[in-house]
Amino acid sequence: MKEEMYELTDDMTSSRLYNEDLAPTKIEDRTWNTYNYTALWVGMAHCVPTYTMAGSLIALGMNWWQALLTITLGNLIVLIPMLLNSHPGAKYGISFPVFARSAFGTRGANIAAILRAIVACGWFGINTYIGGSALNILVCALVPSFKTLGGSFQIAGLSLPAGITFMIFWGIEIFVIFKGMDLVKKFENIAAPLVMVLAFILLAWMITAAKGFGPLLSAPSKFTSMSSFMKVFIPSLTGTIGFWATLSLNIPDFTRFAKSQEEQMKGQAIGLPITMTVFSAMGIIITSASAILYGTAIWDPGTVVSKFTNPIALFVGFFGIVIASLSVNIAANTVSPAYDFSNCFPKHISFKMGGLITGIIGILIMPWKLLSDPSGYVFTWLGTYSGILGPIAAIIICDYWVIKKTKLNLKDLYSTSGIYTYKSGFNPAAVIALVVGIFGALIGKIVPSLSAVSDYSWFVGFGLSFVIYYVLSPEKKTNSINEEIEKVV
Repeated sequence: MKEEMYELTDDMTSSRLYNEDLAPTKIEDRTWNTYNYTALWVGMAHCVPTYTMAGSLIALGMNWWQALLTITLGNLIVLIPMLLNSHPGAKYGISFPVFARSAFGTRGANIAAILRAIVACGWFGINTYIGGSALNILVCALVPSFKTLGGSFQIAGLSLPAGITFMIFWGIEIFVIFKGMDLVKKFENIAAPLVMVLAFILLAWMITAAKGFGPLLSAPSKFTSMSSFMKVFIPSLTGTIGFWATLSLNIPDFTRFAKSQEEQMKGQAIGLPITMTVFSAMGIIITSASAILYGTAIWDPGTVVSKFTNPIALFVGFFGIVIASLSVNIAANTVSPAYDFSNCFPKHISFKMGGLITGIIGILIMPWKLLSDPSGYVFTWLGTYSGILGPIAAIIICDYWVIKKTKLNLKDLYSTSGIYTYKSGFNPAAVIALVVGIFGALIGKIVPSLSAVSDYSWFVGFGLSFVIYYVLSPEKKTNSINEEIEKVV
């Protein structure tokens, strides 16, 4: 399907719903190709949480291939809504919050946008802390006296050196965002191959030093029956889907710059599932080798690298972690909330200001405290939040593909009196479907006897909201009448 052309009108540019950052991307500015999208996913997937994800599954009792199967299947499933939601970005050149106006209404879109932004702020803080910690170890290795700077002085639980490197890392991220999406693209193009090379160097070194792959690859599964395996597999699969459920919503923020639908679809199909599987496998192998070298399996790549005695190896290892954390945080956790916050008050919050707000919230949540229980945070929290993100994905997919059949009115997406205002800016069908979907997905968190339902939170929320939105959508009946009229004519 061809990308849409558009002309700016005075009604659009003067609307409170419009600013230059939220405006449809011009055809001449849609320059991202297959490599750009592949590099984007390589850069985002090659991060510490991906590396440690398989470790969490193995700790729950899976063997190595069961863990990889869960991760691969989860990413193949989440690729489906990812590609479905990519389409409007590439066709109309619009970002996620603008696209959400079609289903939720011009005001209601802020509900979806803020729910998406909250999780991004959490991940932004976490990856900034991980990257800042790697930078701290790197600086201490080069300047040993830096480690004792400030003595016992602490800032909100952080030592002075840790606080300084956290803020330096934070500042680099905000700088890239302030330079705009073109620099984001260039950074991801460079970071993706660099991180891959550094990861393979670490893999080769660990295997060589350990003289083999280690014990994890021969360790059996702890599950003795299919039923015991499924009790862990389902919530783990849901958590894996939740890992990228956020990006499956706001992927139009990136595909709005695509040269064509084919370019973005190929790049994402190559970049997401393959990279996640390969990098998770590398995490398993390196950790398995660490059990031979250090007497215990170490899932934290920072801890593995910190054991290097060669200063060059130490520098290269932590440099890789810093670049990987920068890459995922800028693309996955800053771009989206920057647009989301801008959508709330387009005339007052620009893309740059939205990025700054994200950064400030990322500091205020004090991620070093959230990470005190990483396994509980990543999987319990992701499983819960996927129950919120699934319904949002269902509503916008049903609206765009089933109800509106990929046809949107660009002008009315920026109008306070157009077809997407619904009732005072809110689409009641979307709000009801969202509330019911979230309640159904997370009821197991409230009623212990229904806890099994929450293991399927993303699937339950998606299914409920999809059906309810379809049934309640007022446009369904109108579209059917219009189709009958067209047949007669």
